[in-house]
Amino acid sequence: MNSSTLAAYSGFSRIKLFLALSRTPHALLDLATPALAAMLWLGKIPSPLIVVLGFLTAFAGYTAVYALNDLVDYQVDREKIQNCGLSCSDHDLDAVYVRHPLAQGLLSLKEAILWVSGWAGIALVGASILNPVCALVFLAGCLAEVVYCLMLRVSPLRILISGVVKTAGGIAAVFAVEPNPSLGFLLVLFLWLLSWEIGGQNVPNDLADLEQDRDLQARTVPVHLGAKDAVRIVRYSLALAIGLSMLLFWVTPAAFGGLYLPGALTAGFFLLLLPAKRLAETQAARQASALFNCASYYPLTMLIVVLISAVG
Repeated sequence: MNSSTLAAYSGFSRIKLFLALSRTPHALLDLATPALAAMLWLGKIPSPLIVVLGFLTAFAGYTAVYALNDLVDYQVDREKIQNCGLSCSDHDLDAVYVRHPLAQGLLSLKEAILWVSGWAGIALVGASILNPVCALVFLAGCLAEVVYCLMLRVSPLRILISGVVKTAGGIAAVFAVEPNPSLGFLLVLFLWLLSWEIGGQNVPNDLADLEQDRDLQARTVPVHLGAKDAVRIVRYSLALAIGLSMLLFWVTPAAFGGLYLPGALTAGFFLLLLPAKRLAETQAARQASALFNCASYYPLTMLIVVLISAVG
C-alpha cells in the first residue's frame, strides 16, 4: 500500500475504514430485516424499549458479523487483490467506502479483532437482555459465518450456510417480541429470507466475482455450475422468495390490510425479478452487481409495505 493511500485515511477519516470493514451502508439496509420480521409477527410496531434495544443490538450484530467475514477471509482477500485488484467490484454496494481495508493493509489485524470483539460483545449483551434465545441465535450466526468463509474452496453448498447467517437477524427478532412463536411461521420466514439471500445476494455476488474465484479455485455456485446455471438458480430462488412473501400473509398471526399482497408483488417484481431478467439476458458482472444492489433494498421496501399494510 503506497504512502499517499495511507495518508488519505489518517486521523478522523480512519473511521471510514472501520465502516468499510463492516460494510456499514449494506449493514444499515440489513437492519430492516429484523424490524420486518418482528412486524410480520406482531402486526404493529413493538414497544419503544424493544425498538431502541433491538436497533442497537441488531446494528452491533451486523457490524460484527460483516467485519468477521473480512477477518476470517483476510488471506483469501489479499490473494484476490494480488491476482485481480479491486476493479471488478467497483459497482458493488459493499464498496461504497473502500473494499477489504484489512486485506489492503489499511487496518491492522489487531484493530480488526478489537473492532469485531467490541461490537460482538455489545450485540451479545443486548441479545441476552431481549431473550437468551436471541443470544444463541447470534452466536450460531457468527459460527455459521466462520464456516461459510472456510468453505470457499470446499463446496458450493456454502450458499446454504450463508442463508443461515442472513436469516439469523430475522429469526432472533421474532424471539425478541414473542418467546414462543409458531414453528410454521418461523419455517416460512426462514425459507423466505434464505431464498432472497441465495438468489438476490450470494449467487449474484459470486457471479460478479466469477473470474477472481476461478483463479482462486473457489467452489462457488457460478464456478461449479457455470454462469448459465447460476443465473437459473437466481431466478428460481427469487421466484420462490416472492411466493413465500405471499404465503407469509396467511401464516402470520398478525392481520394486515389488502395492500400487503400487491405491495409485496410490486417490490418483488422491481427489486428481484426485473434485475434478474436483465442478468439472464447478459450474464455480465455489472448486471450481477446491479441485482445484488437492488435486492439489498428488498427487506427495507418490504418493511415499508408491512408498515403501510398494518395501518391500512
